[in-house]
Amino acid sequence: MNRYAPRVFATALIALLATAAGLGYWKSLHDQLPEGLSMGNGRLEATEVQIASKVPGRLAEVRVDEGDKVVRGQLLARIDTRTMEAQRNQAEAEVLRARENYAAAQASVQLRQSELLLAGQELKRVREIFQRKYASQQLLDQQQARFDTANAAVVAARAQLAAVKAAIGAAQAQVAQLTSEIDDSSLRAPIDGIIQLRLAEPGEVLGAGGRVLMLIDPSDQYMNLYLPASTSGRLTVGDQARIVLDALPEQALPAKVAFVAAKAQFTPKQVETRDERQKLVFRVKLRLIDPSAVPQAKPGMPGAGYVRTADVDWPANLQ
Repeated sequence: MNRYAPRVFATALIALLATAAGLGYWKSLHDQLPEGLSMGNGRLEATEVQIASKVPGRLAEVRVDEGDKVVRGQLLARIDTRTMEAQRNQAEAEVLRARENYAAAQASVQLRQSELLLAGQELKRVREIFQRKYASQQLLDQQQARFDTANAAVVAARAQLAAVKAAIGAAQAQVAQLTSEIDDSSLRAPIDGIIQLRLAEPGEVLGAGGRVLMLIDPSDQYMNLYLPASTSGRLTVGDQARIVLDALPEQALPAKVAFVAAKAQFTPKQVETRDERQKLVFRVKLRLIDPSAVPQAKPGMPGAGYVRTADVDWPANLQ
């Protein structure tokens, strides 16, 4: 083995490290921001909507695939509703039966009221005869008992009528509930968006809240930055900003400050170094002004966000 080989390797390694250091120093000088501008690292995100089942059941069909564009109100998936439809038919039959019982109860009330009226008239005649000494006390007591019985029958018939009316309301509520659950079994898009993930397939049994699809809103893309108080304290909602993605380094995407946290927090765990994680920062949300103008920008892409803390012009690379 050549005894000079280790020296040659060491010399080449030192030269390589020196070159890398020089390039890093040059880049740091080149990328140095002018006074009044600040930046932070982040990841482009978009509003996500989980499409989940409200009622448990078997997934009957999924009508969209990942990447499909959907519009608000479009049917995306459907839970099997045959059992609920049978239950609704039964509840509707209960409504019809209860209405028939209600009609019978009304007739019963009218009959008992007629009996009470007749008993009252007979009691009045017997009382008049009793006052003239032509009727006995026993006859008067018997007629009073008949009147009291007829009056109690009217009260009972009215209570039965109220119970039947309540039964109609309960059956109608059951029909309305089942109808609502059947409607909820049709999963529709709440917004215009793109299907990001398909999480379930037809035939799977889902519980309440079982996720079927994940929908993103491409018109609402943003980046969260974590900036110190010296920077975030000078920002207000609506301020101009810029986002530069690693995948599109030559293109600065216009954005604006959409949110500035009112309370400090520790830097999130995804920050690489321990020193950075120990700093208190404020979350600042930058929202793209026109995401549709740059279709290459997609949620999940890392990059940097730039904000202005003074009235200065954007440099040429951030125009």
